[in-house]
Amino acid sequence: MSKAQRKYLIINADDCGMCHSANAAVFELFEGGYLKSSTIMTPCPGAEEAVAYAARHPEFAFGVHLTHTNEWRDKWPWGSLTGGRTLENEEGRMWPESEDFEKHCDEDEAMAESKAQIEFCESRGMKPSHVDSHMGAVYGLNGRYLLLPKTIKLCGQKGYPFRMFSKPLASQCPPEAPMGLFKFMCRVSGALSKLYKVPMPDYLIFPEQIETGETYEEFKRNFIEYLIRIPYGISETYIHPALDLGETRNITGTWQRRYWEYLILKDPEVIAAFKTHGVHLISYRDLVKLRNAGV
Repeated sequence: MSKAQRKYLIINADDCGMCHSANAAVFELFEGGYLKSSTIMTPCPGAEEAVAYAARHPEFAFGVHLTHTNEWRDKWPWGSLTGGRTLENEEGRMWPESEDFEKHCDEDEAMAESKAQIEFCESRGMKPSHVDSHMGAVYGLNGRYLLLPKTIKLCGQKGYPFRMFSKPLASQCPPEAPMGLFKFMCRVSGALSKLYKVPMPDYLIFPEQIETGETYEEFKRNFIEYLIRIPYGISETYIHPALDLGETRNITGTWQRRYWEYLILKDPEVIAAFKTHGVHLISYRDLVKLRNAGV
């Protein structure tokens, strides 16, 4: 089987830098060889710890999780790095949802914040492997259509891959979005990828469609069954692993799933299932190599 006829999967650990519990889980998974890709939220309380670790370990593929929202508000607040007037509410916190961010943001301030977050990492000795967007805030899905091309252009200027997708997959079309619009977005992102020379996955597999279930074993079964069916080519999905140190219980109601997502990457049954079904786990650095090889 040629490289082009294989199933490649990037499992990215989002939200590193959000707190120590997330950082500790990601560090352990990298060191154990279970994780190949993660992205750091630079405005968050755990960012300095995460970026310092990434700078000490250039062998691990750490990227930048562009953060323009703060969904946990009082429980775990943060503001922007740049202090952009339109990026924060009256309490000095980032807007809670992507719709709020797009409604209020000045695009120049938003892009200045994105650039500052990338350079926060670079200035501390970290070489980002890629860039993605927390809650998809810069995808422009709520009317700010220029955010996406401006973000991809920034990634091209910096020389980093970006999490977006260029091939439509019907099963991944958001229920509220017409399939025609979804296909158009894929064509646009593919064209921008070529224009600005920004490597991207073919497909983005949204893990929200993986049901948590009542038990870890049920979640594991759902996780395996969903991801072994990815198409040929390069796909990405994302998880939010965190240790259960009590911290995340006070931050988010999804703390248990985050702990299970930490466990699942180490689970022998999951590792064996990917191998049996020909799913090759790769990092964003591997993605660049595959794109350079014509895959």
